[in-house]
Amino acid sequence: MGEATARRLAAAGHHVVLGARRVDRLARLVAGLKESGHDAEYAELDVTDLDSVRGVVDDVLARHGRLDVLVNNAGIMPLSLVEELQVEDWNRMIDVNLRGVLHGIAAVLPSMRERRSGQIVNVASTAANRVDPTGVVYSSTKYAVRAVSEGLRQETPDIRVTVVCPGLTDCQGAHMDWLVRPDHVLPVVRQFVGESA
Repeated sequence: MGEATARRLAAAGHHVVLGARRVDRLARLVAGLKESGHDAEYAELDVTDLDSVRGVVDDVLARHGRLDVLVNNAGIMPLSLVEELQVEDWNRMIDVNLRGVLHGIAAVLPSMRERRSGQIVNVASTAANRVDPTGVVYSSTKYAVRAVSEGLRQETPDIRVTVVCPGLTDCQGAHMDWLVRPDHVLPVVRQFVGESA
């Protein structure tokens, strides 16, 4: 979904800066965007490490002067029944799905508050509104993302906060006919972010 979002926003005229752990995929994506005439760059980033997130944001601010939109999109979904006690998976989901969102917010919020402008888009899930067996901890993290987003929206009237809640999405090789394709979710993200200024 991150790749599809980057493509759509770049095509709309936004300069996109992509961050992820797997820079080989980012390098290919950015090369393709540049070949298509879009403005894009990437950086290695681990959402579970606050210093990593702050480092990328600080670099973007130093080179570009501002960061208008943050799309918090990282997420993992290992499924298991609670009684299976997959505690390592639970902790990893909390680290990526919730703490990663909080790290993104912590990194961009000071500059957005200073400018009294900006937008934070948090990708949650329909699981933020329901719980299914084997998805208890995943749903918990997405409920939390929804709660953080609502609280942040109330606290920061000068900054737009958006939550996008796609259904089970065809990402990273799942390829089942009934899954939502990332490009079906993107018009929602683009609607909230808008065209490039």
